[in-house]
Amino acid sequence: MIGTELLKYKFMNERERVDVVNEQDEVLYDVFKDEAHEKGLLHRTAISEVINSKGEWLFVKQASDRQDAGQYVSPVGGHVRAGESEDDALKREALEELGLKDFNFKLVGKVIFNRFIIGRQENHYFILYEILSDVQPVLNHESESCRYFAVNELKQELKDNPQLFGDAFHFVVKTFYPHLLQF
Repeated sequence: MIGTELLKYKFMNERERVDVVNEQDEVLYDVFKDEAHEKGLLHRTAISEVINSKGEWLFVKQASDRQDAGQYVSPVGGHVRAGESEDDALKREALEELGLKDFNFKLVGKVIFNRFIIGRQENHYFILYEILSDVQPVLNHESESCRYFAVNELKQELKDNPQLFGDAFHFVVKTFYPHLLQF
């Protein structure tokens, strides 16, 4: 039964509609998500760093069937559905991926991240948030584990073992958190 539910989830996820946007984040039209990836069309993704009250950053290690498999990535990330608000997408993704609800968050910024990975073009308009939460995460099938990093430990690992982290997180750090690359 679990396998059947996973296949249904994958099918529904691929058939999800997303808004295609321009570089000013204005909606042009909507398409199925798989078409957006096949054609490299720019579309929105809500992502979030999760930071606890001790200032530690939460990361999830991606499952083997995901982009950045086996690497630590931002714990919340997913497509903004056609017609969905960015904040609502964040709340939906945080619930789906970590079991989080009723949390405080803030918008950090927006930036375009365009890459080719696992046979497709992910031309994403990242909408980056920070969630402040001490709730113990409940992971879904997209992640194999999670871990908190203190800021000094995160800085050290980014310097000494950058391969531990996915490409998208490196991009987020360079764009929004360059202080994590400084010693």
